Amino acid sequence: MKAINQLKTFQRILEEYPAETPLSKFLPGFYRQNKQMGSTDRRVANRLIYNYFRLGNALPNLPADERLVIAEFLCNTQINSFLQHFKPDWAACIAFSINEKLALVKAAYKDFNLGDVFPWSAQISGGIDKNAFLKSFFVQPDLFIHVHNGYDHLVKVELNKAEIAFKDEGNGCFSLPNGTRLETVFPNQHWFEVQDYSSQQTANYFKPQKWDQWWDACAASGGKSLLLHELEPDIKLVVSDIRESILTNLDERFQQGGLRKYQKKLLDLTQNPDQVLHDYEFDGIILDAPCSGSGTWGRTPEMIAQFNPQKIEFFQKLQQNIARNVVKFLKPGKPLIYITCSAFKAENEDVVEFLVKELGLKLEEQQVLKGYTNKADTMFVARLSP
Repeated sequence: MKAINQLKTFQRILEEYPAETPLSKFLPGFYRQNKQMGSTDRRVANRLIYNYFRLGNALPNLPADERLVIAEFLCNTQINSFLQHFKPDWAACIAFSINEKLALVKAAYKDFNLGDVFPWSAQISGGIDKNAFLKSFFVQPDLFIHVHNGYDHLVKVELNKAEIAFKDEGNGCFSLPNGTRLETVFPNQHWFEVQDYSSQQTANYFKPQKWDQWWDACAASGGKSLLLHELEPDIKLVVSDIRESILTNLDERFQQGGLRKYQKKLLDLTQNPDQVLHDYEFDGIILDAPCSGSGTWGRTPEMIAQFNPQKIEFFQKLQQNIARNVVKFLKPGKPLIYITCSAFKAENEDVVEFLVKELGLKLEEQQVLKGYTNKADTMFVARLSP
């Protein structure tokens, strides 16, 4: 009976869920309207709906409840009552390896093809292991935090006290189980930022010098700026974004992170910013460019079903346009750090090729940050200079 009720709740969520809306925004509202659901009910409903979307575009013609059972089998490693009720023979194999599970699904459904989960794998960046990348969609990514300098010990004490399993990944990066309620452990936290593992690794490419002037051009809520400030607190920092609301979030985040000296500008970088920045020259520019976000879809698997591949070209042109308006503010020989959270070559290596051939930059180094090996996002970073 419990499993049947869980299925009914899943069906209601799927029926009411509006496409183009992140699940993380829709689900809290759904639960507010269904106050009879306890914390366990909400947790199970979350698991079912997210796992359902983890199947991506595979077996699209099957009924939703059948696709859900397949997803539950592929995404879980521990037995649960839902799978036991609807597919007891698979529930008995829950501890099998992902390859063994995929073989069982293929035996039951001849049309199943791993490549359909993310059907654009032919377009992903070089160096990405396609099979490993595709299988990573069946794994819930970890929660990562970046601990500010000097607070490692305090954070570890509180996590141990709360009996929360964690792993120190080095350089202030800790991984924790996804869904960890950090706000209950750290009610007034200013010791760390929630930031993906791969995002933290981009800081290895910054290499700022004392008294440098840097520009975080598409700053969003300022995660990269905080990493930059930690590497070199004496830089002069300019941050900009097209969204006023997100710059307000940045102010709050900077205050908590101890970053208090910076200039903030509301800029649409698809337009020439000369009027605002005419007398600026920078020792470094971070361009964390707007992108498809395809490297983060392990966290937001609902985006797979909503994605139109024509958007790849749209984002590539957007990235090239922004880069053209940004690089002219670099001092000679100083770095542009180009970053995306995309897995697509067109947004990564192809844009770097544009930066080199069309804008005359020199490529120093580039790397795909393969998050699927760390239960993290997959990202791309390149360091170039005029």
